[in-house]
Amino acid sequence: MNEFNELTEILIKFRNDRDWEQFHNPKDLAIALSVEAGELLELFLWKDADQADITKIREELADVLAYSLLLADKYKLDISEIVKEKVKKNEVKYPVDKAWGNAKKYTEL
Repeated sequence: MNEFNELTEILIKFRNDRDWEQFHNPKDLAIALSVEAGELLELFLWKDADQADITKIREELADVLAYSLLLADKYKLDISEIVKEKVKKNEVKYPVDKAWGNAKKYTEL
């Protein structure tokens, strides 16, 4: 069992112990993920990155990851697999010789 599976099981137990699965449909999980990502962004609003409260960053990042894991579980997606697949696609879009030190989108390289 990988660590993502272990975390997902912890989250599912927490959810099921509270009878919240009824609220955890894919649409609402995606919305919750977006809301939590917005709350993470808010911590950086109008300040330098080093001024953001690391305790709050930890909490919001945990929420983002939790909803990501629960959404992946709904679709029976393996987090490790889908991230590795995405990196392989990005390796093609962003070859090292063109992307090195460059923040441009792949269509502009």
